[in-house]
Amino acid sequence: MIESSVVDRFRSRLENAAKYGEIWEIVRDTVKFTIHKHRRGMMLFLDDLPLQLGAYHPLGTNNIVLNRALVQIVEEAIKSKRVVSALIYNLLLHEYLHALGQFSERKVRQLVYEIAGKCFGEHHVATLIAEKSPWVLLRGIPLKTATLPKGVMEIVKEFEKTDKYIV
Repeated sequence: MIESSVVDRFRSRLENAAKYGEIWEIVRDTVKFTIHKHRRGMMLFLDDLPLQLGAYHPLGTNNIVLNRALVQIVEEAIKSKRVVSALIYNLLLHEYLHALGQFSERKVRQLVYEIAGKCFGEHHVATLIAEKSPWVLLRGIPLKTATLPKGVMEIVKEFEKTDKYIV
């Protein structure tokens, strides 16, 4: 059983996160805390992907590509910073686990749920999204009208703070 002070700290950090980099730090910290693994030098790109794809990690790279359109649609429909941060947390955590060498989708989904549950508690929105899948947030949203025009892929600057230059 994890101390409630640890859960409270992770919850507070996620609720107060204002940027992708801040959510990313929580992803890294929760993974290190629960399964004792980490990897440095990750980069985040935002792209407008099909809504069935939340994010992806190109094998052999240090990149995560997040579906900007999906995040924008959820932001506009739900209008809850807390829910959007939990969605981003789930998507980044899923891809980070792939980047750490876990290739089984079933195992990654299970790990996302376990990590969120341990770090945020069973009834937190991040855990509920992990349990039911991020697409539960799209229920009731008319997706034919929720499509956004395709934009240019962009890199998120200052995504991962590092004290070393990585080539």
